[in-house]
Amino acid sequence: MKALIAKFIGFYINLLAVVAPRVAAKKGFDLFRHPFRGKLQAHHYAFYDSADKFDFTLHGETIQAYRWGYGDKKVLFVHGWQSHSFRWKNYIEALDKARYTIYALDAPAHGLSTGRFMTVPQYSEAIEKMIKEIGKPDVVVGHSVGSFTSAYTFYHHPELAPKKMVALAMPSSASEFLNVFKTTLGLTEKSMKLIIDHFVNIVNLTPEYFNTSVFVERLNFPALMIHDEDDYETSVKHTKEIHRIWKGSQLMITKGLGHNLKSKEVVMAVIDFISEASTVRINGVLKSISSEN
Repeated sequence: MKALIAKFIGFYINLLAVVAPRVAAKKGFDLFRHPFRGKLQAHHYAFYDSADKFDFTLHGETIQAYRWGYGDKKVLFVHGWQSHSFRWKNYIEALDKARYTIYALDAPAHGLSTGRFMTVPQYSEAIEKMIKEIGKPDVVVGHSVGSFTSAYTFYHHPELAPKKMVALAMPSSASEFLNVFKTTLGLTEKSMKLIIDHFVNIVNLTPEYFNTSVFVERLNFPALMIHDEDDYETSVKHTKEIHRIWKGSQLMITKGLGHNLKSKEVVMAVIDFISEASTVRINGVLKSISSEN
């Protein structure tokens, strides 16, 4: 059903591209930056209620943030597209609250934050303001767009960079997002050109500017990158290249977990990396890890 709706929306935008190009450009771009929120359930709210909640404003919208624990070391979790801070529940519950103070935020237009639209620069502003609010974290853990935006943020603001970072299913570029968007909706080349031109007019940057390989060249702190061979949203081949460029990074490749990377083994590998264990656990589904650059 979701695939059918996506194709219908794509057909509508393709039609507009012919009869009303300006409308097609705006509607297509707004759709590209508009996350569809799933309804939060009782178990989501129960987890959020276990935190000390606080918020801050960004361009008139409210960004919801959370805090657990009271330890000296700070860990910040940054979720991906159409997700929210509940995705980190297993990680947060596994961390020692006496050793760590743990933070998470809902991105603009996600979770309990307000707004309708989100771009990488907007998310980056939220991360920047969050770090200025809580102080520089020791570790940042990001998934998908969250890891991409974190790299973008620390590329522009090295003074905010953590001591180390975990990047789960990190995308390679904005062009990768746009290709998935085009394929999912079945958009024509004409439609995509209109949308990309509108993107440039609004963001004042081309999609090519948003390139992880460029961002990580400036990052000089250790990182653990985890990517799955069966991730059909972001390609593992790009992550291998990013790992080669990102000095001090480790790469763990999994099999059968897809883009979401949900498994106890991944959680434990991340916890080991955060806690500065001499090695990260590789068990069962986890396939390989390399620290060579």
